[in-house]
Amino acid sequence: MDATRRGFLTTAVTAVGGAVTHNLASPDDRENDHSHDSVPSEDTIISTRLTEHLGIRHPIICAPMAPVAGGALAAAVSRAGGLGIVAGGYAGTVSGGPDLEIELARAKSGKFGVGFITWALAQAPKMLTKALQHSPFCVFLSFGDPRPFAAEIRDAGAALICQVQFLSQVGMALEAGAAAVVVQGNEAGGHGATDRSTFPFVPEAADYLKQRSPKTLLIAAGGVADGRGLAAALMLGADGVLVGTRLWASAEALTPKAHTDKAIGKTGDSTVRTKVLDALRGIPWPREYSFRFLKNKLTDEWADREAEAFRAFGTLSEKYAQARAQNDLDTVAVTCGEAVGLLRDRPSAESIVKSMAAQAADLLRNGGKLKFTSRS
Repeated sequence: MDATRRGFLTTAVTAVGGAVTHNLASPDDRENDHSHDSVPSEDTIISTRLTEHLGIRHPIICAPMAPVAGGALAAAVSRAGGLGIVAGGYAGTVSGGPDLEIELARAKSGKFGVGFITWALAQAPKMLTKALQHSPFCVFLSFGDPRPFAAEIRDAGAALICQVQFLSQVGMALEAGAAAVVVQGNEAGGHGATDRSTFPFVPEAADYLKQRSPKTLLIAAGGVADGRGLAAALMLGADGVLVGTRLWASAEALTPKAHTDKAIGKTGDSTVRTKVLDALRGIPWPREYSFRFLKNKLTDEWADREAEAFRAFGTLSEKYAQARAQNDLDTVAVTCGEAVGLLRDRPSAESIVKSMAAQAADLLRNGGKLKFTSRS
């Protein structure tokens, strides 16, 4: 394993008052070492290539979840030491989202980024130009070809972060000059692909980048909701994580209270990934992508009827808009991933980021307490 590629071996865990570097002490030494038995401090910092490159304290990025990742959430995540990204979503091509100009202005108290659905941005490229006038630190593109937008982003002085759902898309991100590649597993909430899961996708992408572009940062997405997920991602070779569902249920998110109330207490088994909803509401998503949200009466009715849903393309558009206005969750999607089973509350984004970093640091330290034996 190459230490310049694998985030864990190049990670320093630091707490106020001292520093700890990872090592593989002998089992006997570990049995007599109780220095890591205390409750993890929320001042703990995990330094990785991502934190160094982005100039942030924690290797945690807020997913640009449309329509709930607004300026307040982005600002809160950045204040906590992560990186907040405002959702530009469909770049104004689909109605119903918050005003991007207002949300970007709300994020300006600190470092922030802006994210777009790439195939939609291609229909309204001027939205990128407008967003860049707010001087975002980075632009996050997913679900389409980022290359047509790369020069404008680079010329504006912003970093390009590209999210991919297939290993075959990584090369396109590299051609666009992406500073970081996010590999999204199918556990993620909202839009994604069915094919790849996070656990094997991350190390495969790490190996790919090691061979082809070792300086490109790797970010893991899909199913990361606490310090266990962050620690696991670093061990798999990621430089940091993209967090969606956990921050979707934060105090600063624009998520309706009824949605988080319905989600808390559910399990990952309660979600479904399907193409039916986009087809019925008439949003022309490329066929390789699907949508994960909580099962409801609509999904029960349309289960196993995907082909029929595409033939009925757009027929639910008006009814869906009405259901959203009435907060009818039997029809409207409660958008969350399999990590919904880890939600217990709706705390502040700051507490989520800091506790995630602290828990991950504690786990990475105490992983050295595992006992290893060899045949003599």
